[in-house]
Amino acid sequence: MAIPENIQTPQEEEESDSDEPLMSGTGTVSKEITDEEIIQRWDETLKKWHQNLGQRPKQVHQLARKGVPEALRGEVWQLLAGCQDSKEISEAYRVLIMKDTPCEQGILRDINRTFPAHDYFKETGGLGQDSLYKISKAYSVYDEEVGYCQGLSFLAAALLLHMPEEQAFGVLVKIMFDYNLRDIFKHGFEELQLKFYQLERLMQDNILDLYEHFMELNLEAHMYASQWFLTLFTAKFPLFMVFNIMDIFLSEGMGTIFSVALSLLKDNRKELLALDFEGILKYFRIHLPKKYRSEDAANELLRMAVGTKISSKKLKKYEKEYFAVKEAQMQQEDPVERFERENKRLLEANMRLETENDDLAHELVMSKITLRTDLDAAEDKVEILTKELLQATGVLTEMKEEKNRLDTESFQLKEMCRRELEKAEQEASRNNAIIAEYKMICTQLSERLDKQTMAAKEEVVLIKAQVKGCARCSALLSTDGQISAGDAGTSQTESEPQLLEARKQVRELELELAQTKLALVESECKTQDLTHQLNGALNEIQASKNTWFQKTFNSLKEATAAKKPEKE
Repeated sequence: MAIPENIQTPQEEEESDSDEPLMSGTGTVSKEITDEEIIQRWDETLKKWHQNLGQRPKQVHQLARKGVPEALRGEVWQLLAGCQDSKEISEAYRVLIMKDTPCEQGILRDINRTFPAHDYFKETGGLGQDSLYKISKAYSVYDEEVGYCQGLSFLAAALLLHMPEEQAFGVLVKIMFDYNLRDIFKHGFEELQLKFYQLERLMQDNILDLYEHFMELNLEAHMYASQWFLTLFTAKFPLFMVFNIMDIFLSEGMGTIFSVALSLLKDNRKELLALDFEGILKYFRIHLPKKYRSEDAANELLRMAVGTKISSKKLKKYEKEYFAVKEAQMQQEDPVERFERENKRLLEANMRLETENDDLAHELVMSKITLRTDLDAAEDKVEILTKELLQATGVLTEMKEEKNRLDTESFQLKEMCRRELEKAEQEASRNNAIIAEYKMICTQLSERLDKQTMAAKEEVVLIKAQVKGCARCSALLSTDGQISAGDAGTSQTESEPQLLEARKQVRELELELAQTKLALVESECKTQDLTHQLNGALNEIQASKNTWFQKTFNSLKEATAAKKPEKE
């Protein structure tokens, strides 16, 4: 059986101060650990306890008074009750749930009234109600003398919120037998009448003015305290308060009920003194449980309760007084009057139980109305969420189509850029090869020109030397070695064809050098143009990449922004 992770109830009426009674099972109990020191102390205590299960560690008493951490309650309650490893009870439980019980109708009637404010028990036929039914049925078969009494289901429900069915049944059996709670249900609730007398005597000793006020109004303890004893305060009070009372009860026993009851009366003394008979009954039924909806108020009450010492000797003394009074009444009282008084008491008890039954029926109706409202709201929300899901699915489909289109465009753009880049790289490689070839040709031509110039100069020097060796030709040369102008020069030039040829070659070489230099300059210009074109192509490729990414991102943003107004 799954145990609820967080013990909580979402009912808004918990915060209401109306005349509606606080529904049972109200309150939030978190498993979050806030006090690391307490957890550490419990961890050390439990380790020590498991080493010797027969002896309870001394520090358990004080730790239980401060409240057991919610995450540890299931384990600690079983240890406190002494049934942490009771295989016999677990095996008996599996057999008992298969048997029939004469209390079937009463159990089924009370199941829907038990903790109707709690999520785990509110669903008719749900997991929580099914487990509660099986435990109540098993106990009615197990304890035939008591059977099933109204109030047992609340105690069983509190246990089920902390442990599986078998363990919860085991703890319930221990509480009823070892803690003597079953005595209250036996012999026409005679033991319960004793508890009422003891409570009134405690009021007389500790809250005399309130006791006298109740006596003046003929307000008896059974009119307001019956559920306190029969259910261990589980029927009306918030869960965090109920569980803390259970911590103390399992640690200290039946005296806890008197301590808490007396503290409740002390804490509400002023309010109760100001009310009449009907007002007091209404206050106990409605306003008193609501006063402890906050954990601070509940904790303050429990601090008062653990500080209220009620000795077993005093309770024993009150018990002797009770039986002495009963004996005196029986001896002095006429049998007819005694039967009439008993009949009156039973009628009053019957009226009280009918009132409680009406209250529980009202709680059941209110819980069903709340469930119907919650169900309608949930169905409306499901419908809205379904529409939103369909819209989101349509948007997702459109987005996928847009993504596929953009992926296709991106692939095409990448292919185009790749081809352009390859083309530009090939063009650049070709231009680099041409430039290298031009450079090589220019170098060869420059070397060739230098060689021809040197050869021409050497040839001129040789010719001048030959001219100087001739007496007739030497007259044609000037002192600085230049050939004289005029007819003589003309005739000399005509007479020396080699010199003319040499000069012609020099002029051709000079022209060829000028043309080569011009070609070199043109190739450098072309190289610069090609470099600019390459850089431009690279920039265009990068820009096209950025533009594609930006367009894709913008289209996604626009599509998302366009869908938001549609949802709204």
